[in-house]
Amino acid sequence: MNDASAEPVMSFRTRKWVRPEDLNANGTLFGGSLLRWIDEEAAVYAIIQLGQQRVVTKYMSEIVFVSSAREGDIVEIGLVATAFGRSSLTMRAEARNLFTQKSILTIEEMVFVHVDEQGRPAPHGFTEITYDRDRVPARHRASEAEGTSDRS
Repeated sequence: MNDASAEPVMSFRTRKWVRPEDLNANGTLFGGSLLRWIDEEAAVYAIIQLGQQRVVTKYMSEIVFVSSAREGDIVEIGLVATAFGRSSLTMRAEARNLFTQKSILTIEEMVFVHVDEQGRPAPHGFTEITYDRDRVPARHRASEAEGTSDRS
């Protein structure tokens, strides 16, 4: 049965390999490295959802670390869009260890905002979250249609 009110499923699409430079003094994954990876992946997700390249991180709710990872582990990063605003996108994030399947951290709310050339919030033009397709920013859609892609 397909329940339209059901909460969307978190999609784990990004994986990161924990390397020596990602470790803290305890020999486990440095939280700052993990947060950088999540923020970067969330920015890409926001660009795709909003169809706009100029997005900024506005807010992250409490970050709860519940376990860690060690050198050589693979960390999966999951994101799901939860709400749209006039200029914003809110999402939830989770990172987990691929090998143990243990959650490493959760962030209940991350808010990204589309901004104009002056850095002010600007409407993105969408009213609903998409799970079926990507919204490629307009300047890239035009080059693809004309066959001027940078791909070899």
